[in-house]
Amino acid sequence: MNTKTIKIIYWITTGLVALMMIFSAYSYFVNPEVKQGFRHLGFPDYFRIELAIAKILGAILLIAPIKTQFKEWAYAGFAFTFISAFIAHHASGDPTSNQVGPIIFLLVLALSYFTYHKIKVAN
Repeated sequence: MNTKTIKIIYWITTGLVALMMIFSAYSYFVNPEVKQGFRHLGFPDYFRIELAIAKILGAILLIAPIKTQFKEWAYAGFAFTFISAFIAHHASGDPTSNQVGPIIFLLVLALSYFTYHKIKVAN
């Protein structure tokens, strides 16, 4: 695969993850159904706010033109978030449709991560 194709895949996958994180963070702040969903999963309300702030910061770090360990931490944090979301929905007996989303985004995140490192090696 050439460098241009890798960069395109990187920006598409990274953009998707960042947009999804920003949208979910916004929903965590304003959507009463999401607030109820956190209660359903057994999480305290303050965790919803903490997670929203972390998602916003992580999304910024993913798309910011920085080459530091902070970007690695954002990738790791989102991976833990997606895995934890899957586990929480599964353990709560939620339908499969609620469990699949985090796994799909984990795969998109992984593709972003691997292409990010391929670009770093090429530069």
